[in-house]
Amino acid sequence: MKPFRIASLLLASLLPLGAQVTLKMATLLPENSSWFRIVKDMGDTWAKVSGGRVKVVFYPGGRQGDEPDVVRKMRLGSLQGAVLTSQGLAEIDRSVFALSIPLAFETSEEVYATLEAMRPGLEAGIAARGFVPLNWADGGWVRIFSRKPVATPDDLRHQKLFQWAGDTKTLEIWKTGGFNAIPAPATELATGLQTGLLDAFLTSPQVVLVTRYYEQAPHMTDLKWAIIMAGTVVTKAAWDRVPADVRPALLKAAQDAGNRLRADMRATEERDLQALRGAGVKIVPVDAHGRELWRKMVAGAAGKVRGEFVPAQAYDEALKDRDAYRRAHR
Repeated sequence: MKPFRIASLLLASLLPLGAQVTLKMATLLPENSSWFRIVKDMGDTWAKVSGGRVKVVFYPGGRQGDEPDVVRKMRLGSLQGAVLTSQGLAEIDRSVFALSIPLAFETSEEVYATLEAMRPGLEAGIAARGFVPLNWADGGWVRIFSRKPVATPDDLRHQKLFQWAGDTKTLEIWKTGGFNAIPAPATELATGLQTGLLDAFLTSPQVVLVTRYYEQAPHMTDLKWAIIMAGTVVTKAAWDRVPADVRPALLKAAQDAGNRLRADMRATEERDLQALRGAGVKIVPVDAHGRELWRKMVAGAAGKVRGEFVPAQAYDEALKDRDAYRRAHR
């Protein structure tokens, strides 16, 4: 070990307790999931590479509330960071939703190529609002899960559809399309399914498997709606309190965790689908006619999706970057 490194570690061990920076970080990730273990490893690495000067306290499983609650608490200073899905990131900057335009992407490679092209602008937008983006990952491909089978848009219109509370723009898009969308916090989805307040929702198979939502919603539509983007952010005020000499190592550990999360998604997706089938989930096929109905529904809502769900500039840029990737990889 280099003498400078030894001296740094020795100095850190002699710092008074008050010099330690404690970061409180929240996430909806279940504590028993492989995803949270990766995030927890990141926190452990932060403590190690900082010589104990940076400590992370995690609140998994929605203990600090739904993602809009978490973002609000970060702005107030009671939390310093979070692992958020695109829904939470959009509370900071809705341009993130450009990576989750319904039925716009066919493969993970398309999504991540678009992310890489857009990342400087996305990260600048997040930074301008007082947050530091540390990594990007995803929670898998969104499907429709429901109490009764859903093969066409009309099938879904006859069920009570979960919609994130607080996102009034997306709620209005669903309602304009004739859907019975019910706003509720994600932390109350299980209760809503159990009580009959909700019948259907959109999320990834991995989430459904870990949370056992399939017990109330035993049908999965065989249609990739969008990918759940995710990322780790901390407030700029908290990041500025982190000793400057350890920030690069912390950033690298966060990016390594993001890469591990991506790899975990790809490695477990098919296994999780098989596990859902084994648990009795029925896969609802969508034939060519059904897919055309879904495409027409999305196309009919494009005027609202572009501008209300996704800022127009980000929407246009995402499709441009996607098309560039497709041309290069035909």
